[in-house]
Amino acid sequence: MMESGVSPVAGGLQVLTLGVGDDLFAVPVTRVQEILDLQRVSRLPNAPRHLLGVIDVRGEGVPVVDMRALLGLAPVPDTEANRIVVLWVMAGEERAVVAIKADRVFEVTALDSAALTPLPQNRLLRWEQQMVVGISRVNGAFFTVLDIDRMFDAEDLHAAGPDGAQPEEAA
Repeated sequence: MMESGVSPVAGGLQVLTLGVGDDLFAVPVTRVQEILDLQRVSRLPNAPRHLLGVIDVRGEGVPVVDMRALLGLAPVPDTEANRIVVLWVMAGEERAVVAIKADRVFEVTALDSAALTPLPQNRLLRWEQQMVVGISRVNGAFFTVLDIDRMFDAEDLHAAGPDGAQPEEAA
């Protein structure tokens, strides 16, 4: 098993592919519980911009995170293509259920695990690839495989201000 709970299986790493803006992402299918049509989200007072609120999933309140806000993209009006992906993450020692709102969900597919590459230039670019397991290609298009455990790291989410913006680094 690779760090972050992503483990290749025979035939490749099974992922759910989704789109946010013009970008393509993938999450391990073993983490996906269900995919829902867009539905009413109950807002939470003083929540950061990326936390849309909670939805009812089989009697449980599940927080919904806006992928656009989390990725720093501008908001756009909802469409019929929007989906809510309910998945589980490890938050420290605890397993938690969360949902992400994506612009589109495509399919479950297998990525060639040998073709899943980390970004070797992250040190050169001085960029921590905190939310990225690696990059792969499907039909010539780049897919960013998300590290959903780190994506929901409480420390990183709390570092985002109430408007979802990341704090500026000290000079």
